[in-house]
Amino acid sequence: MDSNFDQELIDAIFKSVWSKKAIEREKNEDAETSKGEERAGTSKKNRPTSANSNAVRLSCELLRLFVTEAVQRAATIAEAEGGNKIEATHLERILPQLLLDF
Repeated sequence: MDSNFDQELIDAIFKSVWSKKAIEREKNEDAETSKGEERAGTSKKNRPTSANSNAVRLSCELLRLFVTEAVQRAATIAEAEGGNKIEATHLERILPQLLLDF
């Protein structure tokens, strides 16, 4: 089993989020200009957002490390409770500290 995240998938997720944010930004700009404000030509509407391939590769590695650490911490909690399966409650318990650590 390949333990790496698919770079094309991560890049597609990033682009999807950026597109949604751009649409929200456009709606907010349109709402502001409809209130009588004039906007200078500073719109980002026509500029596509992209990520450098090294940035995507680094993001994939960070996600891999994050998920690996989450599984290890949840497994430790499950084992301490005498279980051999990681349950959602184990992940819920480790998540706050994990997010602080990352």
